[in-house]
Amino acid sequence: MVNIEHVTVEFQTKEGSFKAVDAVDLQIQDGEVFGIVGTSGAGKSTLIRTINLLQKPTSGKIWIDGEDITEYTGHALRAVRHTIGMIFQHFNLIHTKTVFENIAFPMVIAGASKEAIAQRVPELLELVGLSDKMNVYPSKLSGGQKQRVGIARALANNPRILLCDEPTSALDLETTNAILDLLRDINKKLGITTILITHEMDVIKKICTKVAVMDKGVVVEMGNVYGIFSLPKHAFTQKLVAHTLNLELPPRILHDVKGSLIKVVYNGERAEEPILSDAIRRFGVNINVLHGKIEYIDEKPLGVLLLNIDASSAHIEEIMDYLKERTASVEVFHG
Repeated sequence: MVNIEHVTVEFQTKEGSFKAVDAVDLQIQDGEVFGIVGTSGAGKSTLIRTINLLQKPTSGKIWIDGEDITEYTGHALRAVRHTIGMIFQHFNLIHTKTVFENIAFPMVIAGASKEAIAQRVPELLELVGLSDKMNVYPSKLSGGQKQRVGIARALANNPRILLCDEPTSALDLETTNAILDLLRDINKKLGITTILITHEMDVIKKICTKVAVMDKGVVVEMGNVYGIFSLPKHAFTQKLVAHTLNLELPPRILHDVKGSLIKVVYNGERAEEPILSDAIRRFGVNINVLHGKIEYIDEKPLGVLLLNIDASSAHIEEIMDYLKERTASVEVFHG
């Protein structure tokens, strides 16, 4: 387990001191895929770098499997770092070395034998789907292939923990999905604890089981991914989720709409029930769906709809009360 205990990272600037990370507490269980999400400057990268002490906390403690590593230096720190792999945003490959040599590099640093390296590197290349690229140089690889090499290199010393620092932000959408699928498969096959930071909620939704939302150095909300998407509590989290759901309507529709525009969130099994059909029959009104979707997060359905209900205010309140009993949340979106 990784336990981040009241960690603060403070930097000195010309204007004075600045807290990039402010009193953060996180517990990350073994085998979990834990996401840390926030906009640029939220403190995500600084926080993740404290886990392997590439960034030493100003205060607080980092615990790994019950050991306080915060003050480790020298041999003890190197030993811990051998158990923590790291994947970088811009790959950080050595361009003068082949794919084989890049993956072998951390094993060489750790003092592995040539025989162990000769056995391990081909296994990793097969795992990441690059068996035919062993003797190729990074300049001949695509972005996705470079990141696959980075993943293989991070796994070279059989780490217990895998840190992923914006691993897909330099990739296109199709390649991003392929890399996330690979990371998820690796987590399932190896049971490795995976900690991933990103500014994209779609990445969190696709791969993570739990998530912490950071804003200005502070964790403002934390929980399982499904709960965060279905019922975000903090205003900043709500903004991130709304941006991901993309429920914007053209101005002309907002201008011309009659009655009220209602936002309804369904979760769990009720996202698959005919609730709207029941409401139309029960109240004898037309309910027009203007926007919405049902998607699956962690194999559980989550539905969000924007509904136009043209009825009297009293009637609309009655319909909303009915919907509130059968859905996760109901609110007036417009009107």
